[in-house]
Amino acid sequence: MKVLHVDLSECKTHVEEVDEEFALKYIGGRGWGARLVWEHMKEDTDPLSPENIIVIAPGPLSGLYLPSAGKTSICSISPTTGIYGDSNIGGMFGVELRQAGFDAMVIKGKAPELSYLWIDDDDIQLKSAEKYAGMGSIETEHQLREDIGDETVKVASIGPAGEKMVKMACITADWGRNAGRTGMGAILGSKNLKAIAIRGTRDLPVADLKRLTGISDKAFKKLSQHNLFEFWQRQGLMSVIDYANTAGIIPTHNFKDTHFEEADKINGDVMELEYKIGDTACFGCPMACGNVNLVKDGKYAGTVIEGPEYETAAMFGSNVGVSDFSAILRANYLCDEYGIDTITAGSLISVMIEAYEKDLVTLEDLDGMALNWGDDESVMEMIRKIAFREGVGDTLAEGVYGVIERWPQLAPIINHVKGLDQSAYDARVAITMALGYATSDIGAHHARAWPVAKELEMGCNWDLNEKADLVIYHQTVRPLFDMLGVCRLPWIELGFDENTYAEFFSAAVGIEFTLEELLKLSNDVYNLTRAINIRLGLTRDDDRPPERVFNDPIKTGPHAGKVLNRDEFTEILDIYYQRRGWDMDGIPTDETLKASGLEDAIEYVELKRKAE
Repeated sequence: MKVLHVDLSECKTHVEEVDEEFALKYIGGRGWGARLVWEHMKEDTDPLSPENIIVIAPGPLSGLYLPSAGKTSICSISPTTGIYGDSNIGGMFGVELRQAGFDAMVIKGKAPELSYLWIDDDDIQLKSAEKYAGMGSIETEHQLREDIGDETVKVASIGPAGEKMVKMACITADWGRNAGRTGMGAILGSKNLKAIAIRGTRDLPVADLKRLTGISDKAFKKLSQHNLFEFWQRQGLMSVIDYANTAGIIPTHNFKDTHFEEADKINGDVMELEYKIGDTACFGCPMACGNVNLVKDGKYAGTVIEGPEYETAAMFGSNVGVSDFSAILRANYLCDEYGIDTITAGSLISVMIEAYEKDLVTLEDLDGMALNWGDDESVMEMIRKIAFREGVGDTLAEGVYGVIERWPQLAPIINHVKGLDQSAYDARVAITMALGYATSDIGAHHARAWPVAKELEMGCNWDLNEKADLVIYHQTVRPLFDMLGVCRLPWIELGFDENTYAEFFSAAVGIEFTLEELLKLSNDVYNLTRAINIRLGLTRDDDRPPERVFNDPIKTGPHAGKVLNRDEFTEILDIYYQRRGWDMDGIPTDETLKASGLEDAIEYVELKRKAE
């Protein structure tokens, strides 16, 4: 097992052999990434400085013969939030890194000019990328492959937003697979690294190949027999539009409401019948949830993109009042090409529409451009302004904290936790979703915990202790998938038994692990990322959902009039801390850190505890 270290300032690389104890304790992916961030971090390091590292880490199951094994974690200190950040990317990029012989890559420093990193198995070079300056992510990927002369090369790149260090900039690979959240693209931009291109030719090690293939054959068969399997291939995550609208949790007009009257114009049926021309899939994935869509006519004719997924369709549909699916596709394309997170961009644009509607900002603040719900052309222009830091876009490019610094009056209408804009599920109807957002280590992101469906299914009147346990379980099993390097969707969407992943891992590494043992290791990493954040100044006050969930009743739909009870949330947060082994300030106790093998974190959290 090897980690490739790249120092861009010195134009040097070295390879570190990873010992078995480290490898098994942190598993891989997000686990390795978090530990490497901890070991290299300093409290006063600017996330956009050369000293900040960025870790690219597929998991030990990435690239193996098993369902949906194409996930890679990208970890750092986030420029969006100022605390620990990571983002997950699918496709083939991480698999190719493993096939080149590396289980993770750590990048630090800053290249002397705009550059790209070329990895051809053991041949590693830093090359000029001046030719690609200002190019979009998708165009850069195409041009690099053409220049290298190999269409099979895997490329991860940033667009102009990353080059300009827009704090919501993402890293894009495989024609639209994005590490979208927490500003990882801005970090590459700060390092003058336009792209990473990889060609790997090595086989991946498997301790017991016969056992692995046997388990996997059964897994593929089981998934294909699920009654929703074929429907999933047709619509993927776009099927969630109808679910979220019917359930009354779809973001509408900047989360002012949770029901969109025109949802039937932007749902999976519309996509499938009028726009879809093909499927895409990550490595080894039978679900093939990626939808290739083409706008055939109208003002956005010719737009072709892999997407949207639910989050993008909701944030650039109902949340900004747009009911034209072709406009959603165009917004998706622009964000992918410029290299911008669609959740954050859609969120902040909706904030500015509401702010203009309520006279909280002036027409001059908006560069003379009026913003209104459903005006797709102004949405497109705002995306462009953000990407190129033009006018008001320069403020939005600084993310939540930059907007609040310029316009403090907008704080009550910005839906975020810890500086990360909330994902596209309302939290007023489900206290578990509010708790999941509030206590997520990276900010308000659904990928850490999505308990809302379970709570709605069971109703609201069940014990807060059980609800806290549900959130903790989500925050343990979902990151475990990130550590292993596999997708969570077979589990969450098709009910695939999570115990099977312990079998996959045991066959791959040749050491027996139960699911409970793996979940314990995942929980240890959650304590680690909590320690990172405590070290960076996080307090209990940061563990709270957006103010809108307490203050603004839902207007229409099945939950009209609903708000979250603040006292009840305080109560469940106390329960959550107790069950996690954290004190009432949200700081892991010494006993908890010792039990997680994090003795080296104790001195740092003790300093924060005394400061409290």
